[in-house]
Amino acid sequence: MHRAELATFLRARRAALRPADVGLPDGVGQRRTPGLRREEVAELAGLSLTWYTWLEQGRPIAASAQVVDALARALRLDADQHRHLRVLAGLPVPPARTAPDEVEPRVQRLVDATAPNPSVMFDRYFDFIAWNAPYVRIRHDPAVLPEGRRNLLWMMFTDRENRARMPFWEAAARAVLSQFRAAVGQRPDDARFVELVRALTEASREFGQWWNTYPIRDFRPATISIDHPATGRIALDVYQLRPVEYPDLLLVMQVPTTPDDLRRALSLVDH
Repeated sequence: MHRAELATFLRARRAALRPADVGLPDGVGQRRTPGLRREEVAELAGLSLTWYTWLEQGRPIAASAQVVDALARALRLDADQHRHLRVLAGLPVPPARTAPDEVEPRVQRLVDATAPNPSVMFDRYFDFIAWNAPYVRIRHDPAVLPEGRRNLLWMMFTDRENRARMPFWEAAARAVLSQFRAAVGQRPDDARFVELVRALTEASREFGQWWNTYPIRDFRPATISIDHPATGRIALDVYQLRPVEYPDLLLVMQVPTTPDDLRRALSLVDH
C-alpha cells in the first residue's frame, strides 16, 4: 500500500467535492476550508470517523476492497480515479472493459497503418477485433471463420489451412494456449471463456490434452514461419502491444525477419 500517496489522494478528492455534490446542505459561511469534512466522507462511506482519519493520515492500517469501493462511491470517483485508488490501496484492479463498437474505426486505422506487416487486434477472449490486408494475404482471413468462432484459438486448433502453413505449428499452438490458459484462469467463470473452452475441447484433441496439463507461459519474443503456397517460407518476428486507452485489447504485429522475408511478403501484399 502506498500510504502517503493514498492519504494525499483522499484529501485532494475530498477537497474537490462540494456538499451539494453529495446531497448535503452547502453550509455557506460555516466551513473553514472548501470541500467535504472528514466526518461527512466517513458517514457517506459507512466508516468510523477515527478509521477514516487514520487513513487520511497515512497510518499503517489495511483497507479492504469493500471499504475502498465504498470510499470511491462516497467521493464520486470516476472509473480512472477508482482504479487509481485501488492501486494505491494495494488491491487488484479489474481490467477496463472495451466494447467493440467503442474502438471502431480507430483501432482498424491503427492496424491498417502497420502495413505491410501482418497485424491483428484481439480482445480479452482472443477474439479477432480488427485485421489488415497483409494479415489476410500472408496468414489467414478471420472473416472466413464461422460466426462466433472468429477467435485465435479456434483458428490455431481447428483451421486446417492455417495449420498446414505453419511448419512449427505445435510450438506456436502451445505458446498461444499457454497465454489463453492464463487469461481464463483470471476469470474462470466468464461465460464466453467457459463456452470457448468447451467448444475447443470438443473440436480439437490436442487442445483438450494440453489444456488439462494447465500450461502457463507469458508472451516471449518469438519468430514464426509460414509456408505460403505462392512464395515459399516467410519468417515473421512476433510483437505484442497493448494500447494504453484500450488495455484489454492486444495488438499482434508480425514483422518479416530478413530482407528476403520482406521481399516475399511484399510480393503478396502488392499483388
